[in-house]
Amino acid sequence: MEPEPLDALIDRALEEDVGAGDVTTEATVAIAARARATITQKQSGVIYGLHVAEAVFRRLDPEAAIERLGREGVWNEPPTPVLGVTGSARALLTAERTALNFLQRLSGVATESARAVAMVREAGGSALVLDTRKTTPGLRVLEKAAVAAGGANNHRAGLYDAFLIKENHIALAGGISRAVRAARGADPDLAVEVEVRDRHEIEEALEAGADRLLLDNMDPEEVRAAVALVGGRAILEASGGIDVASILVYATIDGLDYVSVGALTHSAPALDLSLALEASP
Repeated sequence: MEPEPLDALIDRALEEDVGAGDVTTEATVAIAARARATITQKQSGVIYGLHVAEAVFRRLDPEAAIERLGREGVWNEPPTPVLGVTGSARALLTAERTALNFLQRLSGVATESARAVAMVREAGGSALVLDTRKTTPGLRVLEKAAVAAGGANNHRAGLYDAFLIKENHIALAGGISRAVRAARGADPDLAVEVEVRDRHEIEEALEAGADRLLLDNMDPEEVRAAVALVGGRAILEASGGIDVASILVYATIDGLDYVSVGALTHSAPALDLSLALEASP
């Protein structure tokens, strides 16, 4: 995420938490007090989002001294110190929850992605793991970056960078062929993916010239049959109801290119982190 949008996101998050002021910290901690904060990873997983946490602390104390103690994008075992910050004690206390919220959320997404990718690799699967647009509003860029940090792949960023013709588009356009032709006419340079549910829709999408087919809510046997039918004429993606627990059933199907997993973002649990403060000269 570019600096200006990130600053705006952090400002909104701090405003939500701090409001008119951190009454407890302002009442109990001297203005001149200084402290050192150490964020420690307490759960196995992948850290991502240190730059966001750092930006939160620096938003309240521009002079804060920051030390990265851990690496992003690699699997760590607890307890692992990941970030040290020295500065205004008031600023550190006030920024604590906002910084942790971002870091725990993004690290949770990276961890869930890493788990999914590791399972597929260990099983010898060739399909790549994709995220979806099922992201937290306002956090898509960061969450997709966390997915990539965990080793998975990003699907389209939004509604603007690829055509994905789904059931409702097909119904309103008057069929798959008409929808694909309309998309090609609107922008011939964008890839066209079509959501298909059965053999008939697969054949119609192929005939229309779709680049990619999204095999929607098909069971593994249906996916295998689709792979055989398509025979390499289009890129194939399995999607719908697939989570980390069931991904192996799909990702090990020969000839399937992608498996998209909305749970990487919409259901990833936050990674357990703690922040400890100690007085600093």
